[in-house]
Amino acid sequence: MADPPDLADFYGQELAWVDCGDAECARLRVPLDYDDPAGGELELAITRVPARGERIGTLVVNPGGPGGSAVEYARAADYAVGDAVRDRFDVVGLDPRGVGDSIECLTDAQIDELAAVDGTPVTRADERVVIEAARMPATGCAAGSPDMIAHVSTVDSARDLDIARAVLGEDALTYLGKSYGTKLGALYAELFPERVGRMVLDGALPASLDLVDITRGQAVGFEQALRDFVADCLTHDDCPLTGEVDPAMVQLRAWFDARDASPLPAGDRDLTGGLASYAVLTNLYAPDYDYPRLRAALADAMQDDDPTALLELLDARISRGPDGRYLDNSTEAFYAITCLDQPFTGTVEDVRALAREWSVEAPTFGPGLAWTLLTCADWPVTAEPVRTTRAEGANPILVVSTRRDPATPYAWGEQLEDELASGHLLTWEGRGHTAYLNGSGCVDAAVDAYLLEGTLPSGACD
Repeated sequence: MADPPDLADFYGQELAWVDCGDAECARLRVPLDYDDPAGGELELAITRVPARGERIGTLVVNPGGPGGSAVEYARAADYAVGDAVRDRFDVVGLDPRGVGDSIECLTDAQIDELAAVDGTPVTRADERVVIEAARMPATGCAAGSPDMIAHVSTVDSARDLDIARAVLGEDALTYLGKSYGTKLGALYAELFPERVGRMVLDGALPASLDLVDITRGQAVGFEQALRDFVADCLTHDDCPLTGEVDPAMVQLRAWFDARDASPLPAGDRDLTGGLASYAVLTNLYAPDYDYPRLRAALADAMQDDDPTALLELLDARISRGPDGRYLDNSTEAFYAITCLDQPFTGTVEDVRALAREWSVEAPTFGPGLAWTLLTCADWPVTAEPVRTTRAEGANPILVVSTRRDPATPYAWGEQLEDELASGHLLTWEGRGHTAYLNGSGCVDAAVDAYLLEGTLPSGACD
């Protein structure tokens, strides 16, 4: 496949690498609009951490999100990839469009307001508060980044990856993508199948899913993850919950509801029910070896009315600094990319119905997550999404899926394997979001062997 002639200047550029401490950093030029390459350009942050030993190639990585920084992920290469991979590959991160300083949508105070809103409105007055809050990202992105918001789709970022591949001097893209990074990688494979090298997609997010599919799947997944946590919690003396799992789940939901009527003060900030639920949900991404921290934080909040530890756990997950300032734009980028890729075309009445429906199978998180759909309603710009990722002609693509992954449920891994012509599924019978370097030596060895030798694993990992 030849490079498009109207993109020759971008494909032929040379990066001006500079030493940035623990890595080499540069800026990659890409067209703002691939339909009009001469109409303006962007500069994306790119970083490279050189191989520690005898180099065999470049591994491009993406941590997910959308909104996560691939640059920061690559700079943590010692922890992002196994030792053998680290020795043999340059590890490169290219920040997707919208990540960094290219999208500005919300103030810190507005992000706080969105996080704290009551996600389970009871009255019409409650609903009006949720509806008004949901409009903030669209209004803010349209006002703060009017020239950018139509050009941060995952398809655009996948095309940027191919420019990076060429500029890095690689004939094929060797890639590790986690969570949303799997969607980015699969779309790359669909657009450039003959340029796929060894690709690992860990924590599958199929491009064929719409926003309702994704949100419902996560509601059910996090509900199960919470049940797993509660079951473990009840085996410990310091657990703030009592009885069997079902009554304990009711206790926790009642405590969340009570916080909306009576928030717990924490300095200049209050722990509302929305924040408490959000704090628990974000910490269910972690494997079960992180249960003790969440259990202790809940005990402080539920038994001693001290929400400090629970809020600290939440802030660490959402990049909120101790002074109330957000350390990156990951929240804004999440909305800008998600809602451009997958706008919600339903109504308030549709959301109300989904909240009722999902409350049956996911009573803790279902209603609140249903109401978040409104954030992507009436998004001010549209994009033409790619909904199929067959990637005919691509080299084997390793899909890794965790049996009890709450954010990217196991069924999505099976679905992505089926959708990809060359998909190959590795199952981890574990908990938590994604599998590689998350507690399974079996998965780690299988992924490393594939990246280093092209050997596809057989069977599953316990």
